[in-house]
Amino acid sequence: MLRAMRRIGTDPLAFLASQWRIHGDVVQFPIPSPPTYLVCHPDDVRTVLVGRARDVGKDTIQYRALSRVTGNGLLTSDNPIWREHRRILQPAFHADTLPQVAEHTARAADVLVDRLRGLGDGGVVDIDSEVMTLALEVVGDSLFGHRLGPVADRLAAATLTALEEVVSMARMPLRAPGWIPTPGNRRMAHSLAELDAAVTAILTQRRAQGPSEPPDMLDLLLASTLDPTEVRDEIVTFLVAGHETVASALTWALVLLSTHPDVADRVAEEAESVLGGLDHRMAVDLSTLAELEVSRAVVDEAMRLNPPAWLITRSTSADMELGGSHVPAGSLVILSPWIVHRHESVWSEPETFDPNRFLPPAAGLNPGMRTAYIPFGAGPRMCIGRDFAYAEAVLSLAMICRAVRLQPSGPPVRPLPLVTIRPDRPALMRVIRR
Repeated sequence: MLRAMRRIGTDPLAFLASQWRIHGDVVQFPIPSPPTYLVCHPDDVRTVLVGRARDVGKDTIQYRALSRVTGNGLLTSDNPIWREHRRILQPAFHADTLPQVAEHTARAADVLVDRLRGLGDGGVVDIDSEVMTLALEVVGDSLFGHRLGPVADRLAAATLTALEEVVSMARMPLRAPGWIPTPGNRRMAHSLAELDAAVTAILTQRRAQGPSEPPDMLDLLLASTLDPTEVRDEIVTFLVAGHETVASALTWALVLLSTHPDVADRVAEEAESVLGGLDHRMAVDLSTLAELEVSRAVVDEAMRLNPPAWLITRSTSADMELGGSHVPAGSLVILSPWIVHRHESVWSEPETFDPNRFLPPAAGLNPGMRTAYIPFGAGPRMCIGRDFAYAEAVLSLAMICRAVRLQPSGPPVRPLPLVTIRPDRPALMRVIRR
């Protein structure tokens, strides 16, 4: 561990993967307190996240650091707060809301497509930056009825800066207190000010306009018994987590397609067939999304290779057996979807990009092995916005690929494990109009 400290700090994902390869599916690290375990087999992942979900919580360094940004929102809170907030917010993510999500996505994707095609053949764009803005616009429209418009770029930048500081806090828990004006604390304070200003603008607009129809997530929050701080925490949680994770999935899907043009052509052909030509703005419903099978398979495979949430941690409140090893109460359990998604007991040629894994006749995993694919987690704490994210990512991917081809420009990007898996440099793409 001492020899590996530099590697742990610079590339924790590679370190965890190497320990898995060396030591097997359950690795206990030589850390005296708390006892710390890396758990890699899908069966043991199911035990932690599903079978023994009542015996694990989120009181970990990872989520304490993240709460500096999101407060005690749905992503970081534990029972009983989590249960109450989940009950309040669940109706905003019912299947009935997905047509509105698709409508907002189509509008935002149209704007992005027009911008990309306006560059002309050979124009270069940072596609990661572009889809970050798109995803933030969709979250603002769908959950808060608020057009973020000109502040979307600033909010996206503030989110990335805040999350970079979260990573720094998690890796260096003994850093200076937040009130000391270190460079990192100043960056965090500036990012939080941007996010809080967005919350104020969202609430001011809603109070001036009155409830939306149908009710959205903001209406549910304002009609609940939550206090102003709790409302703020949930808005920031979904501004941050609700767009950054989807943007990460979409970025990696487009990066992978840029080096697999045959698959990109399949996505484009399917999109042309299902959505129609560029000059045809059709209404998008759930049946339309279901027909975008190749786009969905590409999104699934992109999240298998580069899951946005690459690290899941839990603290145990009871003893349990994992992989034949005794894990005592009070332990820290580390799960990595990036590792689980490469487990050879489930996945053949796991490093190969192959969307056919998620198309008939393969069509994903059998029910007994679903915890071998956990881009949204599993069990009762599975991401509340999973179907929202799929609708947004699949439709956006189809609309972009229908309009343009993207070719790599510059050095290849590599996965950088921060709060999500980010490109290690701008994802520069050369745009070719279809």
